[in-house]
Amino acid sequence: MALVLRHHNLSGGLRPFAVGACMALMLSESVAAATKIGFIGLRHGHAWRQLGEISDIDEADFVGVAEPIPGLVEAAKKIQPDARYAPDYRVFVKETRPEIVWAFVENNRHLEIVDFLAPLGIHVIFEKPLAGSYADALRIRELATRHGISVMTNYQMAWWAANHQLRRMVSDGSIGKVWRMHGVVGNSGPAPRDLRRKVFFDWLTDPDANGGGALVDFGIYSATWAIWHLGLPQHVYATVSQLQPERFPKVEDNAVFVLAYPEAVGIFEASWDLPRGFQHLEVFGLKGSLSLARDSLTIQAGRKAATPVDSTALTPVASHPVRYMIDRVTSRQPLEHIVALDLNVDAVQILEAAKISAREQRPVQLPLPAPARD
Repeated sequence: MALVLRHHNLSGGLRPFAVGACMALMLSESVAAATKIGFIGLRHGHAWRQLGEISDIDEADFVGVAEPIPGLVEAAKKIQPDARYAPDYRVFVKETRPEIVWAFVENNRHLEIVDFLAPLGIHVIFEKPLAGSYADALRIRELATRHGISVMTNYQMAWWAANHQLRRMVSDGSIGKVWRMHGVVGNSGPAPRDLRRKVFFDWLTDPDANGGGALVDFGIYSATWAIWHLGLPQHVYATVSQLQPERFPKVEDNAVFVLAYPEAVGIFEASWDLPRGFQHLEVFGLKGSLSLARDSLTIQAGRKAATPVDSTALTPVASHPVRYMIDRVTSRQPLEHIVALDLNVDAVQILEAAKISAREQRPVQLPLPAPARD
């Protein structure tokens, strides 16, 4: 946090010792305002950008990284040479005492991380999805509620001004009653080009570690959008395919799933077979449609040409995951919009239903029965 000192005339005003006391108080408040944040794991491809940016956030006091793979640690030291590194995250957490942990680990380890951190009162950020299974997602929510911690699921589009502008326009009826959503999210798929990408590739293409393939990796975006705008659907129907079995022998690389509502439908595609990156969402109402493509938005009424929409700029807090999480934690306010815990539990439930549907070739009704506890 930046500290600004203004000049005061001392003749007849504050005495030197009083000025010193004020400065000490301001400095102590500045130091106290920085929230201690640590990383657990460097297994996720998104970790590397965040590792480079974390030191630029005044509100954050970066305490280091816990990661046992030596090659990943060496790569991280080129970005953060002065950070603390430790192989055992349990020891790391007890020694550094972070208030927030951002965990870049395999999806099937998210519950393990929360199980350790929640009793310590440490808040957690995960990359999407919240968990690799619906059972794990429910257990994470149970632990978070019991111990009073926040668990945030991070998405790129959570910090797009256009994404929030679309939400406002849907809510205020700009396109009339919404009855159809269509999303395409994907890219050309993961590739093990270096150690960092290989570690990511190995677990991302493991059906147990990831919870699936492209359906989980990119379907989660659309499931989240659907819940945000329409809520939990009545039925889910999904099909999956392996278009490149030589690259992805264990998991699907393409998926299509349909979400059925009483008066609406969601049609979504998730793929590792696209020629370039897509994060597209179209929302259709009875009066028009909105189209979101990364951080740009257009509106189209009837047969008129689509026109760009100017999105209201987000505040610095609302446009960055770390700043947002720190603000929520320090103000003791709940997480909102697409990063909120309840919404993400339901998003994982949709993916679970889609996996059942693809496996059994039938529509699956929601909500799902509560999973059996071990």
